[in-house]
Amino acid sequence: MAESPGTDPLATLREYRALAPWSLRDLATVAAAMLASSGVRPVNAAAQPRPNERTIRFYVTRGLVAPPDGRGTAATYSYRHLLQVLTIKLRQMEGATLTVISRELAEQTGDVLERRVAAALGAGLPMPSRLPLLGEDAAPRGRQGRALHSWLAASAPEAGTAPSSAKWQRVQVGRGLELHVQEEHTLVRHGIDPETIAEAVRLTVARLVAEREASASTHRVASLTASAFER
Repeated sequence: MAESPGTDPLATLREYRALAPWSLRDLATVAAAMLASSGVRPVNAAAQPRPNERTIRFYVTRGLVAPPDGRGTAATYSYRHLLQVLTIKLRQMEGATLTVISRELAEQTGDVLERRVAAALGAGLPMPSRLPLLGEDAAPRGRQGRALHSWLAASAPEAGTAPSSAKWQRVQVGRGLELHVQEEHTLVRHGIDPETIAEAVRLTVARLVAEREASASTHRVASLTASAFER
């Protein structure tokens, strides 16, 4: 009997194909969440386990990832791009160099790439509807965003529910940050362990802080430039 999606990693991985195409931001967000949810841990401690927009641009420049369709803000990335990004990060976590990874990507067909990614992510890879993207700002927009937000909508509290009667789980995210999750929430009902939830929140917090710092840095540069012209 064939395994149903959610138990067979390859079938689960293929469910993400329907969410393409992605923007660069959405591709980075989805790939990072898939790696975090699967529980893959790097053997190479120096490897950065989560991709971001900057690293994906670098991969495209190096020829590791195929160029997107379109340019600028209109650029989109396909399921093949997702497989390439996941392959690079997974192989880096195993200790492979970019030179070795580049050669492997050139030699592998799409089917082989897909099967290797599925095998590496394993049974821990969640279905797209259960990918733990927490918060409106953290999740992709558009068609894939609506699909990934569906589980959040399904877990919204019904009108008239008394918050005081609810039971909550406390999830320690990090220093000075704690998440309270109602036991009726989808995260708990689907048995997602607290560390996975905490890791998803940490990823979101790190991204928000990085974006704020980048924005502040851009503002400082603009202010200094304006001051220089005024002189």
